[in-house]
Amino acid sequence: MTVRSPFSVNKDRLQSALHHPVFQTIGTIADGCNQRVFVIGGYVRDQLLGRPCKDIDLVTEGSGLELAEKVGKALGVKVNYFKNFGTAHLKYNELDIEFVGARKESYKRESRKPIVEEGTLQDDQNRRDFTINALAISLNKNNRGELIDPFDGVADLEKGIIRTPLDPDITYSDDPLRMMRAIRFATQLQFSIEEKSFQSISRNKNRIEIISEERIAEELNKIILSPIPSIGFVQLFNTGLLELIFPEMAKLEGVEEVNGFSHKDNFYHTLQVLDNLCRTSNDLWLRWAAILHDIAKPATKKYYPDQGWTFHGHEDLGARMVPGIFKKLKLPLDHKMKYVQKLVFLHLRPIALTNGNITDSAVRRLLFEVGDDLEDLMKLCEADITTKNKAREERYLQRFQKVREVINEVEERDKIRNWQPPITGEMIMKAFNLQPCKEVGIIKNKIRESILDGEIGNNLEEATELMFTLGLEMGLKKI
Repeated sequence: MTVRSPFSVNKDRLQSALHHPVFQTIGTIADGCNQRVFVIGGYVRDQLLGRPCKDIDLVTEGSGLELAEKVGKALGVKVNYFKNFGTAHLKYNELDIEFVGARKESYKRESRKPIVEEGTLQDDQNRRDFTINALAISLNKNNRGELIDPFDGVADLEKGIIRTPLDPDITYSDDPLRMMRAIRFATQLQFSIEEKSFQSISRNKNRIEIISEERIAEELNKIILSPIPSIGFVQLFNTGLLELIFPEMAKLEGVEEVNGFSHKDNFYHTLQVLDNLCRTSNDLWLRWAAILHDIAKPATKKYYPDQGWTFHGHEDLGARMVPGIFKKLKLPLDHKMKYVQKLVFLHLRPIALTNGNITDSAVRRLLFEVGDDLEDLMKLCEADITTKNKAREERYLQRFQKVREVINEVEERDKIRNWQPPITGEMIMKAFNLQPCKEVGIIKNKIRESILDGEIGNNLEEATELMFTLGLEMGLKKI
C-alpha cells in the first residue's frame, strides 16, 4: 500500500536541536571519561522529520550506568538505574533521557529476549529494528554533530520507506514484535514498508505467537491512535497478522452474494468508520468502539429473499463479545471496557431516530441509557455514515442534526441524563413492609418505564402515587 508521508527531512533541525545545553553537558562529561557517546534512534529520526520528541536514547561505548550517574550529578537530578537491563534513566526539564552501553545481541528461537554482550556503536546499530531507527549522532567534541548512518536511513526517511538494516527474515524471526512495529511506524509516519520486508512479515507471521498479548496490544493501540489507522489495519490483514492477533476483526472481511444481492464489506466499512471518527476524536476507547461496533455482523448475517441481507441483533451480540475480546487482548477490564460495550450496544439507536418521527419517549430512553457519553455516541453514529453518495451523506447528517436538536430540547426539559427514578427499592420495601423480593423490582421498573414513556411526570408525588397503585394491584398492604 503506497501512501504519501506528511513529513519532510531537514538535517538543519537536527543540528539545531543539539544546541540544547543538556547535550553539551553530556558530551563534555563523556569526553572527560574518554567515552564515545551518541544520541540514537527515535530522537534523531523525529528531529529530522520535524516531529515532536521528548524521549532521548543515548548509547555509549562504555558503561551507560556510570555515565548516567555523572550526568545526573552535574544536572542535579535523580537517576533511576535498571541494572538487569544495563540502563539508567533521568528526567531533565521536559526531556526523558535513557543511557545504555553499546551492545550486540543474539537470540534463541523460542524467545525474543536477547543474549547481550558489550559492543561497539556499529554492533548497536546492527541490532536496531529499522534503518530509520539506527541513525546516530555524536555528542563528543572531536566530531560533535556527525551523523552516523550506515544503512542509508536518511535516504529511507526521504523516500518514506520502512526497511530493516539486516536480512528481514532474521530481524523479524529474532524479535517478532518488530513485525508489529514495522506496521505501526508505517502507519504513524504514513510510510511504505519495503516489499522485501513486507513479504518477510507474511512469511514470519506465525512467530508472533511467542509475543505476549500485552506487547501486541501496546503496538495495536499505537496504530489505532495514528492519524489514519486504516493504513495499519490493511497491512495487518494483508500480512496475515490480523487473523492471528485479532481474528474477530479479520472475519469482517469479504462480501457474500446470493441471487445477485450482496452486502458491503464490513471490514473496510469498519476501517472507514474508524478513519472518519479520527477526524473528530483522539480518544482511544471511542476509536475501539468504532472498531467493534459491527464486530458481530459475521455471526448474525442472514439472507432473506424478501429482505436481502440482514444483521439483526448484531449490536446486542457485539456488546456481549466486547469483554471476551478485551480479556484476550489484555485490554483493561474496567470502566473503559464497559464504555466501549455501551457504545457498541447503543450505536443503532440514534440512527433509528433519524428514520421517522422522533418521539420524546425514545429520546428519554436514549438519554437514560447513554448518560454522559451521548456526544461520543453521536460522533460514532455520524462516523458510521460511509456512503459514497455525497447528497445522501448530507441528508443523513441533516437528520442527525435534527436528532441532536430534539435531544437537547428533551434533556433541557426533562433532565433525564444520568437520571435515577425518584422511588428507590428501599422506599418500596418500607412502604409495604417488604424484604428484598421480585415485587420490589417489578414496581421499581414500572415506575421507571412510566416516567420514560411520559405516562407520569418525573417527580416524587406522581411516582409515589403510582407505587401505591401498583402495590395494591399486587395485593400488597400499605403500612
